[in-house]
Amino acid sequence: MSAPTTSETPLVVARGLSKLYPVAGGLFSRETLAVRALVGVDLEIRAGETLGVVGESGCGKSTLGRCLLRLIEPSAGEVRFDGQNVLALAPAELRRLRRSMQIIFQDPYASLNPRMRVGPIVAEGIEVHGLARGAEKRQRVEELLSKVGLGPEHYDRYPHEFSGGQRQRIGIARALAVGPRFIVADEPVSALDLSIQAQVLNLMTDLQEQMGLAYLFISHDLRVVEHISHRVAVMYLGRIVEQAPRERLYANPRHPYTRALLSAVPVVDPRRRSERITLAGDVPSPLTPPSGCAFHPRCAYAEPRCKTETPPLVAGAGEHAVACHVFPAPAE
Repeated sequence: MSAPTTSETPLVVARGLSKLYPVAGGLFSRETLAVRALVGVDLEIRAGETLGVVGESGCGKSTLGRCLLRLIEPSAGEVRFDGQNVLALAPAELRRLRRSMQIIFQDPYASLNPRMRVGPIVAEGIEVHGLARGAEKRQRVEELLSKVGLGPEHYDRYPHEFSGGQRQRIGIARALAVGPRFIVADEPVSALDLSIQAQVLNLMTDLQEQMGLAYLFISHDLRVVEHISHRVAVMYLGRIVEQAPRERLYANPRHPYTRALLSAVPVVDPRRRSERITLAGDVPSPLTPPSGCAFHPRCAYAEPRCKTETPPLVAGAGEHAVACHVFPAPAE
């Protein structure tokens, strides 16, 4: 993928973004614990750019996407969209902003109302924001269906009449209906066959080039993220532990967790195969995370200070940032 045409000013900015879910300590306990889904996340996304977010299940990827859109209220931090403080907006202002910020859900079977026809599903946002009515609304929906690879004949059909890939195309058309500038794509191809995945990813890339869209692309599949992303953020237990332009991260991963993830990706070319890095133990509970670096119980390189000092995400050369005491960001 070629580099995006972007402005220097970020479209989406998050600073210190955190999300805690209070949990009762027990039947007879007054102590209140909290699941730390997000802990002090900082990120920026430019117009026309795709930031891929990867990590194991439960690391906070989906929570991050929903907090950016304010579908979930963050516990702390700041989110700005085109300079506006999203978390400070009143309900009416937030509703207007939602035209610019949309989401594509993971499951194309569960995300579409089975009782509605495709036309009304795609037209919901158009109606809510009063963008078109009557024949103009239908024409707009048919144009959207054509843009995502479907046809006007699909307008009056129900979701169950479509394949998984077609349903995800409907979900993409619904997200595009109100003319957004930023889309959170939450595992948009994980439920699809490999051949269909490629078609949907190519469609999203084409739409980005045509419309100047910015994506937060969430996935557990590092090869999918490599295909579509311009920059990649690696999350572990609610924190970003490494972030870099795609080429830099895949060519020179710094954090031990990133290296382990990449070592598990199947490689067709035997000359490029490397030894699989097996992580010890399981992912710690976000209810009681380890002190210091959350990854230290599973890290073969952990030093004594890793157990007590939380490493900050420090940027080095080429926008390559790493949160690690042992393997800092590259100096050049």
